[in-house]
Amino acid sequence: MPGRSALQAASIALRRIFLEMKKPLRVMKFGGTSVGDAACIGRVAQILRDASREDPVVAVVSAMSGITNRLIEAAIHAEAGDLERTGAAFGMLRKHHEAALGELIRGEGKRNEIASRLDQIFSEGERLCKGTALLRELTPRTLDAISSLGERLSAPMVAGALQELGVASEAIEATELIVTDSFHGGADPLMDRTREHCEAHLLPLLGQDVVPVVTGFIGATADGTLTTLGRGGSDYSATILGAALGADEVIIWTDVDGVMTADPRLVPDARTIPEISYREASELAYFGAKVLHPKTLRAVQQAGIPVWIRNSFAPSRTGTKITPQGRSNGGGVKALTAVRDVALITVGGPGIVGAPDVVARTFSTTAELRANLLLISQSSSQNDICFIVAGSDAQRTVEALRKEFAQDVAHEKVEHITVDPSIAIVAVVGENMRGVPGLAGRTFSALGRENVNIIAIAQGSSESNISFVVAEKDVKAALTATHCEFGLGAPAAKEVVTSSVK
Repeated sequence: MPGRSALQAASIALRRIFLEMKKPLRVMKFGGTSVGDAACIGRVAQILRDASREDPVVAVVSAMSGITNRLIEAAIHAEAGDLERTGAAFGMLRKHHEAALGELIRGEGKRNEIASRLDQIFSEGERLCKGTALLRELTPRTLDAISSLGERLSAPMVAGALQELGVASEAIEATELIVTDSFHGGADPLMDRTREHCEAHLLPLLGQDVVPVVTGFIGATADGTLTTLGRGGSDYSATILGAALGADEVIIWTDVDGVMTADPRLVPDARTIPEISYREASELAYFGAKVLHPKTLRAVQQAGIPVWIRNSFAPSRTGTKITPQGRSNGGGVKALTAVRDVALITVGGPGIVGAPDVVARTFSTTAELRANLLLISQSSSQNDICFIVAGSDAQRTVEALRKEFAQDVAHEKVEHITVDPSIAIVAVVGENMRGVPGLAGRTFSALGRENVNIIAIAQGSSESNISFVVAEKDVKAALTATHCEFGLGAPAAKEVVTSSVK
């Protein structure tokens, strides 16, 4: 890999040349369902071909739908020493990719070339699993390497499908582009180094009308060790690359028409929102809206790069545009979302009243575990502190807290540390909720009419969301009642929100 000074010089020169071309640059990310099989990949290739005829395009691709989960399962079987099930999983994955490749690539020479590359990646994964089985230990570093195989398999096939359509394309592993810290399973990018690598590696290709197809989800430390950006991190990959290259827009292609006013599976009259702000989109992503990874907008906020959410299965539909300011709908509330598979942890009892270190010890303990706190609430009497974590973090968090407060419980300073997994968070989100009186009252009145009991409430000082906790069984009723109360299902006024992508 070239030295940093050489990369910097190359980046500056290439960036100057690219800017002189004065062509808009787009980064397009395609999720797992968008590249789910050969037909889907063919559709993606057509979208990229049409877009690249207009202006330079960088593609970012996820693993084929369901592949990452299967890879993680194979790694877990390996840790348990069950190489038979691991081998069966890899055999199934090989057949799946070989079948898709056979449908996509007609020419035997090109097909064999890509097949050889896929075989190398599969062999690497199988070696990692054998090593895991031998040691009976699945380290975060090894899990990153195994779980990243899906994107590394997907990118060569998408690039090959583009070449079949007569478009020059090259598959590139993001380990060459995105430089991260060393936190495996959820690394963050080092943007200055990433910018240098992106400009040095991608701008020459773009200048020659080549479409780079980059693996999503993946990065590497400065010394080249593979990392991942967290599950669903391909969205984040796209905005990191967009920010690093100064792109004019980032388009996230998925299997829905855009950001919805609520989950349409739970609220049938939910509709697509034409335009929302960074803050609104971030709140919705943080509180469980699956259309966007929670970290996605971090990279582009400073530059104000617009991000689109569009449907690769219906590319003629406009989708949702995410911008710094968004667009007011006049009502304050813009959308609702719910987080399920979470757990409410309570630390409390009269013994903690006035104890200044209980809060600090509670949250320092969760911080050491890197457990993500989704909501925090404390009674004014200070008798209870309650907070919500992902269901996957609940057991280890409770165990750590019980260990931390073992002496206090023994002396009755803390009377209980409990966990309730049968709950969910509902968030009411809107940039223009600030200063609008009565929104909280209307929300809770609507819930009361449906006999939905509220377990806990939290409202941030930004006043862009009101979050409350209900029993998991009441999520649908809570969403439906609130959606109706604020008229979110009413037809949207006709708005002209256009992307330069046709």
